Amino acid sequence: MSVYEQIGGAGAVRAAVDIFYDRILQDATLAPFFEGVSLDRQRAKQVAFLTMVFGGPSDYDGKDLREGHKHLVARGLNEAHFNAVAGHLQATLEQLKVPAELVNAIMTTAASTKADVLNQ
Repeated sequence: MSVYEQIGGAGAVRAAVDIFYDRILQDATLAPFFEGVSLDRQRAKQVAFLTMVFGGPSDYDGKDLREGHKHLVARGLNEAHFNAVAGHLQATLEQLKVPAELVNAIMTTAASTKADVLNQ
């Protein structure tokens, strides 16, 4: 069974993305990166991306991680920001009572993206 199925499918991914972005937008170190961004569009892209990453039905057609974050790195996105985002992701999953073993698997996957997100 995929992570997508284990966490509850489409509804669970949408709920997680909503809570996750609410947390990010309340974080003064991260919110500036989303100024001028259509949050409805961003949330939809994130739902599609996480659905794909978690092994669900894939309809993600966005940029790869390096290309999608290149402009943010140029604006100062760094490891501290990446770690803050990861912390918000973990807190979101824990708030939704995702089992610890799944949280650990998801966070391991998230950590593996750092070099690409930061264009290193």
